[in-house]
Amino acid sequence: MRWASRILLILACLGVVGFGLLVGVFFAAKWHYGAQLPSVASLRELQLQVPLRIYTRDNKLIGEYGAERRAPLHYEQIPQRVVDAFLAAEDDRFFEHPGVDWRGLARASVVLATTGQKSQGGSTITMQLARNVFLSPERSYVRKFKEILLAMRIEDELSKQEILETYLNKIFLGQRAYGVGAAALVYFGKDLSDLSWSQVALLAGLPKAPSRDNPVASPERAKERRDYVLRRLRDLNKISALDYEAALAEPVTVKFSLPAVEVDAYYVAEMIRAEMVARFGEAAYTGGYRVTATIESHKQAAANAALRDALIAYEERHGWAGPEKQLPASLLTENADSKGIGNFLDALPTAAGLLPAAVVDFDGTKLRVLTRSQGLVELEAGDFKWAGLSAKKPARRGDVVRIRRDGERWKLAQLPNAQGALVALDPRDGSVVALVGGYDFLLNKYNRVVQARRQPGSGFKPFLYTAAFQFGFSPASVVLDAPVVFEDANLESAWRPENSSGDFKGPMRLREALVQSRNLVSIRLLQAVGIDYVRDYVSRFGLAKERMPRDLSMALGSGSYTPMEMARAYSVLANDGFLIDPFFIDEIVDPRGGLVFKAKPKVACPECAALIVDTAAGTDGRPQTPPPADTLAPQVVDPGMVWMVDDILREVVTRGTGAQARELRRGDIRGKTGTTNDETDAWFYGFNTQLVAVSWVGFDQPKPLGRGEFGGKAALPMWIDFMRAALKGLPEQTLPRPASLVEVRVDPRSGRLLPEESDGGTVEVLPSDRLERARSEAQRAPAEKSVGEDELF
Repeated sequence: MRWASRILLILACLGVVGFGLLVGVFFAAKWHYGAQLPSVASLRELQLQVPLRIYTRDNKLIGEYGAERRAPLHYEQIPQRVVDAFLAAEDDRFFEHPGVDWRGLARASVVLATTGQKSQGGSTITMQLARNVFLSPERSYVRKFKEILLAMRIEDELSKQEILETYLNKIFLGQRAYGVGAAALVYFGKDLSDLSWSQVALLAGLPKAPSRDNPVASPERAKERRDYVLRRLRDLNKISALDYEAALAEPVTVKFSLPAVEVDAYYVAEMIRAEMVARFGEAAYTGGYRVTATIESHKQAAANAALRDALIAYEERHGWAGPEKQLPASLLTENADSKGIGNFLDALPTAAGLLPAAVVDFDGTKLRVLTRSQGLVELEAGDFKWAGLSAKKPARRGDVVRIRRDGERWKLAQLPNAQGALVALDPRDGSVVALVGGYDFLLNKYNRVVQARRQPGSGFKPFLYTAAFQFGFSPASVVLDAPVVFEDANLESAWRPENSSGDFKGPMRLREALVQSRNLVSIRLLQAVGIDYVRDYVSRFGLAKERMPRDLSMALGSGSYTPMEMARAYSVLANDGFLIDPFFIDEIVDPRGGLVFKAKPKVACPECAALIVDTAAGTDGRPQTPPPADTLAPQVVDPGMVWMVDDILREVVTRGTGAQARELRRGDIRGKTGTTNDETDAWFYGFNTQLVAVSWVGFDQPKPLGRGEFGGKAALPMWIDFMRAALKGLPEQTLPRPASLVEVRVDPRSGRLLPEESDGGTVEVLPSDRLERARSEAQRAPAEKSVGEDELF
């Protein structure tokens, strides 16, 4: 007994020493490894990698960028059944333990020591959070020890609700979905609060193996995990027997759903993505920013349709280019099935509204094609008439073509070779309300609105005329429309510019010359005003001076500008002379709703100049004062000059080169066609006081569009279709005539003033400060000329 007592005493001492050593090792390790662990404060500041989302001004999604799908929620927004399900599956003692479930950890350790197998219960939700956020995925005892230390530290500094909120927002649940909010949307297309017990249990079963057990990858495994979670919920009395049985009986069905782009505005979304990266770097993709664009969804949809219809119409005017491809021989055999053909068609590039199809047979009057989504489609003769298909020019079995929807029928189509662009601005502040940079962004990402510098053609003439009016001319001034030859030692031959019609009309008032877009009048006008004067003056419209040639070809629009730059320039004519700055981001908000950026554009305000500080001025007895100067766009052109050009451009769309626009049946439309040499570029520039829109058609590698493809034929229909939708319901508005302009009667042939008592001639306007000079010129003998016959007179 004495020896036994001694042995027991020795063992007790050794136990105490061993325990002391163990405690000492623990605290030494805690001190050593604890110093290596991150601060829990960084967990409070944890930035979930929420993707960048971009919306229209009326809250329609147009773009999402980021590797992870997230929809973070506050704890109060997470339904109790979701909390119960995840605790039942992962950590049912979460609200009882201090971050480490020592009982469960001991149980797992015993099982590991006796069987060599790991069991559930060793890792709490707090430990999982510590591991997922801060630690590497390596499997080692050192990492497990760090995990325990960090979990205890987290529990000391954060509340249980904060820990659970972070976990449920951070946890990976498969299909690139991080957090329960995103998973609900991805798997079921629903908000988390709308999920059933079965769906909640399915999500709660995912953390163990999210890639393997998710219902998209493996419905059977997902059902097994769901049923396990439901049993745990029932054991813990968190679900009623009735709900439990109903949930078990519910089939595992998913509606795999990604955030759907609601409006096709890919060119705008890409512009915003690039701008966000320029501002925030790579954090733009993970910072959870929500960007509201200035785009308006109904105008954007109208712009898409207008551009695509215009390019399809152009293709049909110029005939069929033939099949896009040919099915491989293996798919033309009798044993070939439709699935193989469908897979081949799926590999072709997508194009808005143009489905790939394989020709099955053609008998001269009917064309039958096979598509993946529509199956077998039959086209009548009228559906492919434009292509000229016939028994002599047949479509052959295996030809790969495109078809498009036209009302209730399908028609033969082809991928456009020509391209187009359309941009629309609010001239009052420069906000971009619609922008389409090409036929289809997914087919070609080149954004012609902001990247393509093209010659504006006759669209430059209104700016030349504005400069000339400022110089001293008026709409009644007469200029000769006649042949002219310019010799230049730098040119191989003399330059002989012509009018597009090829004829000459002799002396013309400037009003008529611009309405009819007479090239030779514009050249003589530039020559009379002076190249340097015009370059300086036109730069006021925001058009870069260095891109205006220093020769007379400038009168015909031989500079180079993007559609966006031209829309900005025309905004000066639409808003009474103010130079606005186009912008496409309205605001940027962070994930918590904090305003990061709000656009504060300088606005055009014609009425602001007339405001006078006067206590009696306001109808409510308060003074009317001009807004702060830093909120106003600069007025760069005299309103009188703007109004005279505006009035001529009104006639361009009523009886000139843009007369087709009369079909809009509006009296506030102004516009100008533009066509460059050999019909290489076709433009239409049109506006009212509420909207400026510019349309362009051409080839990316400049070449002629074809005979007769002027701006009024190729680009104007696009503009009309857009404006018809964009202006629907808006009241007509026009610029008021400035008091500085007066009406006079002039001889329509000579442009000279008629006597005041005369009731003949035609009514014209000119600045009142030039009235006396005009009267003096009118008294000169008709035979007198200040310049030669081939000069301005």
